[in-house]
Amino acid sequence: MSRAYLVGGALALSLAVSACTGATTPAGAPAPTISSASAQAGASTDRNEADTRFAQMMIPHHRQAVAMAGMAVERTANPDVKALAEQIQAAQDPEIERMTGFLQAWGAAVPAEDDMSAMPEMDDMDHSDMGDMSGMMTPEQMNELQGASGAEFDRMFLEMMIAHHEGAVHDSEREVAEGVNPQAKDLAQQIISAQNAEITQMRQMLQAV
Repeated sequence: MSRAYLVGGALALSLAVSACTGATTPAGAPAPTISSASAQAGASTDRNEADTRFAQMMIPHHRQAVAMAGMAVERTANPDVKALAEQIQAAQDPEIERMTGFLQAWGAAVPAEDDMSAMPEMDDMDHSDMGDMSGMMTPEQMNELQGASGAEFDRMFLEMMIAHHEGAVHDSEREVAEGVNPQAKDLAQQIISAQNAEITQMRQMLQAV
């Protein structure tokens, strides 16, 4: 066997290995963000009223949590509270995108994002179901949080967010029990796990505020 043949074969093998290696995601790389378009493309169209209700109601619920977290990021001097608020934003913004994709794939209405998007009343939703939006803060409560400062703000934020998370867990448990769409039920289970953990964390933080 000639030396040229051996060298050529080794080079071909090296290129093949490099190509395979280049397609592998490096360890520790962040997971890709799920956009509403990709969620729409991957969403199963098998759904029932519970699935639609879950997505339509959890979107404004999440928007309010993100708005509350935004206040905390800007106003708290407590590094633990700020880190928690940033964690909530990072988790719930992509979940809003994912649920938006579900609704688009199902041909269902997506709650409009306007000046009232963080509040419980929305013109384009069926108000007969609004009482089921567990844990939502009223406009008065949001204004009260906005007007607080210092340790009072931190305490109020944590107490409100605990109630808000408990509501999200309740509504997600309802989706797991009553929904049929596999992606929506999977997201609901993720919300239950993540927000129960944050509830425990916030209760511990309250003791130090």
